[in-house]
Amino acid sequence: MKIYTRSGDDGSTGRLYGGRVAKDGTGPEATGAVDEAVSALGVARAAADEETAAALLAVQRDLFVVGAELATETENRRKLADGVSRVTAEMVAALEPAIDGVVDRVGMPTEFVVPGGSPLAAALDEARSVIRRAERRAVAHCRVAGIDDSEAVPYLNRLADYVYMLARAAEGTWTPSREE
Repeated sequence: MKIYTRSGDDGSTGRLYGGRVAKDGTGPEATGAVDEAVSALGVARAAADEETAAALLAVQRDLFVVGAELATETENRRKLADGVSRVTAEMVAALEPAIDGVVDRVGMPTEFVVPGGSPLAAALDEARSVIRRAERRAVAHCRVAGIDDSEAVPYLNRLADYVYMLARAAEGTWTPSREE
C-alpha cells in the first residue's frame, strides 16, 4: 500500500462514510484546523511533564472524534458513533472539572496575559490559538451544512479554555498585557 492515491489531485477529498468534496470546502477546512490542533498539542505534549502529557494525549484523542464528526457529510451523520466519531455532551462536560481543577490550583488571570512565560506555556498558547481557529471553522461548517445538533463546537470552545489554563499553570507567573 502506498500513502499517495492521486485521488485528491483534482482538488477533492474523501469524506468519512463516502462522498468527495472540494478540499477548500467548509468541512475540510474544519477538519484541517482540527488536525492542526492535534499537532500543536503534540508539540506541547513533547515538552510537558508526565501528568500534563497524559492530559494532552487524552484531548488529542478526543480531537480525532471531533475530526471524524466534521469529516462526515450531513446525510451520513446517522452513522456516527458516540465518543468514536461523534462528540458527546459528556465529552464536553468532562473538560469542565479539568478546567476547574487547574483554576483551583493556579488561580484565574484577571487581565490579558502575554504568552511565552516558558517553552511549554508558549506551546500551549499556540495550541490554544489553533484550537480557537478550529472552533471558528467548525462554526462555519455547521452553519453552512445545516448541522444544529453537534457538540463539536462546544467541545472546541471548552478545550481552548482548558489549554489556556494549562498554559497559565505551566508559566507560574503571568506577564500582564499592560505594564504596571
